Amino acid sequence: MNLLPKSSKEFSSAEYWEKFFKKRGDKSFEWYGTYTELCGVLHRYIKPTDAVLVVGCGSSELSEQMYDAGYRALTNIDISTTALARMQERNSARRPDMAFLCVDAQHMEPFSDGSFQAVLDKGTLDALAPDGSPDTLGRVGRVFAEVCRVLRVGGRYVCVTLAQEHVLRAAVDHFSGEGWAVRVHRVEGQEGGFCLPVFVLVCTKFRRPAEGGAALPQILEVCEGEEGPPRRLGAPEELLDAVREIQAYALLRSQLASHTDPAQTPTLQLCHAHTGRPRYSCHVVDSPAGATLHRASHFAVFIVPQGRETNWLFGTAEGRSQLAGSAGFRRLVVVAMHRDQEYQDMEAIQSELSAKVMELAPPGLPANHQVPFLSVGGDLGQRSVMHRGSSTLSGDFVVEDVRGEEGRLYRRLVFLSNSSVVQSESLLGETGNPGSGRKRNRKKKGQRAGPVQAPPPEGRGQAVDRSFLCCAHHRVMVSGLALLRGRGTDLAEGPVSVLLVGLGGGALPQFLHDYVRGSRVQVLEIDPAVLQVASGWFGFEQDDRLTVTLGDGLELIDALAQGGNCSYDVIMFDVDSKDPTLGMSCPPPAFVEQSFLEKVKSILTPQGVFVLNLVCRDPALRVGVLSVLRGLFPQIYECGIEDEVNEILLCQQGPQEQALTPPELLSAGQALQGALRRPGQPWDCSLDIAALLENLRIA
Repeated sequence: MNLLPKSSKEFSSAEYWEKFFKKRGDKSFEWYGTYTELCGVLHRYIKPTDAVLVVGCGSSELSEQMYDAGYRALTNIDISTTALARMQERNSARRPDMAFLCVDAQHMEPFSDGSFQAVLDKGTLDALAPDGSPDTLGRVGRVFAEVCRVLRVGGRYVCVTLAQEHVLRAAVDHFSGEGWAVRVHRVEGQEGGFCLPVFVLVCTKFRRPAEGGAALPQILEVCEGEEGPPRRLGAPEELLDAVREIQAYALLRSQLASHTDPAQTPTLQLCHAHTGRPRYSCHVVDSPAGATLHRASHFAVFIVPQGRETNWLFGTAEGRSQLAGSAGFRRLVVVAMHRDQEYQDMEAIQSELSAKVMELAPPGLPANHQVPFLSVGGDLGQRSVMHRGSSTLSGDFVVEDVRGEEGRLYRRLVFLSNSSVVQSESLLGETGNPGSGRKRNRKKKGQRAGPVQAPPPEGRGQAVDRSFLCCAHHRVMVSGLALLRGRGTDLAEGPVSVLLVGLGGGALPQFLHDYVRGSRVQVLEIDPAVLQVASGWFGFEQDDRLTVTLGDGLELIDALAQGGNCSYDVIMFDVDSKDPTLGMSCPPPAFVEQSFLEKVKSILTPQGVFVLNLVCRDPALRVGVLSVLRGLFPQIYECGIEDEVNEILLCQQGPQEQALTPPELLSAGQALQGALRRPGQPWDCSLDIAALLENLRIA
């Protein structure tokens, strides 16, 4: 039997409901849940002694069950005479005090002002508002006006609804505009039609202030469940956003419970119940079809230690997929902790997450299945926010100290607009324990002498170790100087001019300054806040051989090209894009346009090297970038970075036939290493220039 309308607009039609109840017969119709499912919220706001008006009662048993629970003053109205006749026949003997009247909720003239202490609406508002058209808004506006009139001061409009946006917006705008308190309750464990959660909207009538008196403060609240305290919100749009988030989560739960899909890796935030601030990020990863799994390996949760959420394995979809494959579970939920939140220990986190992560379980999970919680090393990791700031160009940022997997302490710059990406990172020196000096996630180890350290400003923690390049792509960019050596430039004695676009924390230019003795390094940086952070927190120091020019790199290079009196042996681009929608996040597209790269070429010495840090996820866009580069630089070497999306392009102007052979690259790398590493100066023995050059290939 087809009982649902073919068009949603039919819900507001009296003819539709008359036909509906004739087809339905004597069966009750419980659209948004039964009394048992709703009573926890309803009893909180409606007293048994209240005079209650039930609008759009239809054939629901809600009024009957409330009557049996002690609610005697119930007046039911509907526009369907068929439904009312059947309800009257069903209840006249057993519930004689319950009234049934044929009254339109838009025109409730039979009732005087202030007749009721509660108006109960179960789905009627949704039926009257199938869309946000002017006709619909006029219809619900008349209902709201009548509700306002028939309720006493202190009375409540209690509406069971799916809270579609146009419905909720109309109600919130109307009742908050009247000075009423508005609260939205999520009904726990109850899903309405279309996989949407059910809500109870509670609007409490306040006495209007006297003319000329102070306006009442707006009260807007949301309750995630029946028992929890309400969360106060500042504006109607915040309330709508909160409800949208609950609805999106319900839809996600429905999808996750119905099937597994390795192609989809949904992410959701779990927020603190009282503050609403994010506490956990959960990434759901399903194993591909045909994967070899243990019979009992249905579901597991992996807790990422603090500070390691930006690692490739945990911070990228590809890495998490690899992690899930190696873990061997049908579904793995990878959970990252947020900064500015306190966590006691792994056991407390497991207790906090257990109930919520079970809502993300795969279909067919056996009852009482014990879900294992996995991690690395068994501890929570360590992260301390040292500084907060804001840039007019890049937004809010933090400087934080993080304990790495090998026990070393690192300082990071993270812009909160893209908090999964570490903008800059430096190793912090630790007195009396210089450590192994190995790069994280690398197999090679080495010992080194005491580190070159920039003493920290007072109250800013440990000194930064300037001899250690944390970022793998910086190491490859430094190795690109070997191409100068291969062309006869003597890095041990002769001057080398370097132009670098993008300062970050200053680790790369500072290393070039400290270890390339004849270098003169000029940095172009657009953001003054970045320079302040690099100088104040990352040990960056300017002098006559290391300078920073503040300004747009595009404009500054254009000026250098027009001036015609500057040339550089090395030009490096290590600058990111602030637009996350682009398929290329480094550099911004304008930096690889042909007209601009021609200017770059014009200020590069004939034997010079152009070094580009490229992060491009769009294959077609990458092909276009390489095509432009080949038209200007016949010799291009490329080097991918293990477990990272970065790749480094080393470009030179000579004919391709003059490209260095592998033995020549090896020799040049060894010579560069010898030039950089001097007796008595600290050196990171994990930096092996020749080994890095082994990974170069002709692009």
